[in-house]
Amino acid sequence: MRVMVLIKATKNSEAGKMPSQALLAEMMKFNEELVNAGVMLGGEGLHPSAKAKRVRFEGAKKTSVVDGPFSETKELVAGFWLWRVDSMEQAVDCARRIPNTDGEHGEVELRPVFEADDFGDNLTPDIRAKEEELRSRLEKK
Repeated sequence: MRVMVLIKATKNSEAGKMPSQALLAEMMKFNEELVNAGVMLGGEGLHPSAKAKRVRFEGAKKTSVVDGPFSETKELVAGFWLWRVDSMEQAVDCARRIPNTDGEHGEVELRPVFEADDFGDNLTPDIRAKEEELRSRLEKK
């Protein structure tokens, strides 16, 4: 199963404060362990919401754009990983090992990623074939 690990923002991440050199080194070590174990598929840190925009959908065709920063820090994402794990328990075990050298209180959210079979009959053979073609194209890039 694939799991998206959402790293919640903090006051420091929203203020643009960079992690310490020690934390960066520990994160690289942790990421290397995940890669070597075949768990990590991707991951990145995100700039503060002051540099962000939200596109809001209002009905079928109307949209609006909201510029950051966004005020509710606990609902913001500061980074993410995409992991391939055998179970949610394995994802939790990995998450418990995330370095926190700077000692800042934080939180990550673990969310299972939908797989094709999760969509049941709504994923018709034509849609499934197109999805597989797009995945193949992405893997080649």
